[in-house]
Amino acid sequence: MVAVAGFEVSPNLALNQLVDERRAAGERVVHLGFGEARLPVFAPLAERLAAGAHRNAYGPVAGGLDVREAVAGYFGRRRLPTDPGQVVVAPGSKPLLMALQLAVPGDVLLPRPAWNTYAPQARLAGKRAHGVPIPPECGGVPAPDALRETVRACREGGGTPGVVVLTLPDNPTGTLAPPELVREVCAIARAEDLMIVSDEIYRDVLHDPATPFLSPAEVAPERTVVTTGLSKSLALGGWRVGAARFPDGERGAALRDAVVSIASEVWSTLAGPMQEVAAYAFGEPPELREHLAACARLHGAVARAVHRIVVDAGAECRAPAGAFYVYPDFEPLRAPLAGRGVHDSDSLRRFLLDEFGIAVLAGHLLDDDGKALRFKAATSMLYGATREEQELALASADPVALPHIAAELAWLRESFGSLA
Repeated sequence: MVAVAGFEVSPNLALNQLVDERRAAGERVVHLGFGEARLPVFAPLAERLAAGAHRNAYGPVAGGLDVREAVAGYFGRRRLPTDPGQVVVAPGSKPLLMALQLAVPGDVLLPRPAWNTYAPQARLAGKRAHGVPIPPECGGVPAPDALRETVRACREGGGTPGVVVLTLPDNPTGTLAPPELVREVCAIARAEDLMIVSDEIYRDVLHDPATPFLSPAEVAPERTVVTTGLSKSLALGGWRVGAARFPDGERGAALRDAVVSIASEVWSTLAGPMQEVAAYAFGEPPELREHLAACARLHGAVARAVHRIVVDAGAECRAPAGAFYVYPDFEPLRAPLAGRGVHDSDSLRRFLLDEFGIAVLAGHLLDDDGKALRFKAATSMLYGATREEQELALASADPVALPHIAAELAWLRESFGSLA
């Protein structure tokens, strides 16, 4: 047990279990602490799952040719020409990210705050994770000057920086790094010989499809691995479907082979029925593209509504552009909150849950400054408790006006509004 000493259940999963327990005890809880796209399964996906039930053989570790061709086409339509040989599919993007931590040497540089899995995976791989502050305009990427300084300090301290992780769009802030910032970070990665892991699982959850998106793989293709999956865009978190695109050339092929070797000892292959689903989903037929657009509209509408609520309550908060998160900072309310026993992100989290029944993921669990008054709110949890409510939200031209969503938003407005 020495190798995993000090590790606990991932905080977002632990919080989700706590909310379930409180609800089972009869408490009202508005759950904003778990990054799940709370929507029903798109019917054609269920049909493909059933159609793939006969695929009970192991198959190739990297995935069957049909699904790898579909993933290659998906990336090709996003200005990333891809050969199927550059693709690996897996049971979720999380194991692919873990395999990359094991396969790429050197310490890991992360934006701060960041998704709560990156740093623990680095530690499980025997590496050090260095948090780098994000720039004022967005999250998901480290501030360039701070990145340079962290690389320098890491080397002076005897470390070997090897990989920088970017999240586009970002979890937890719901923002998207602009192209010029992506180019600057890629230039630093090239100058410092860092591999780039670009987590683009929220790429298809841009609220406005006209928003400029630049993948690091377009700027530094020789050193960028892109990961994605179906958990967020298609609300298939429980089905566990992920994919990775490796660089072309010898370096990329060697890294892909290393990840496939790790996969062969850990997960063997993506389940056959899920490969059937993935081949359909990454193929993006017209009806699926329409569904994705409807999902993105819903995510954007509710995220913007929650953003307005926290800003009106006195928080500072970057405007969300993608995913389904907001990341408010209640520093402007530090004095009145201190009078109620709130002094840091953990006490703010506990106060919101105990006083108002609002569950959020505290910033210190995302490697943020524990003394700050920040947290992540997952707005996708507001779409409804039943399939019928969620389908109404997805079909509505004005989802925030639906009674079940409006009631939750009113509770948030009243609760956050009382903090001052």
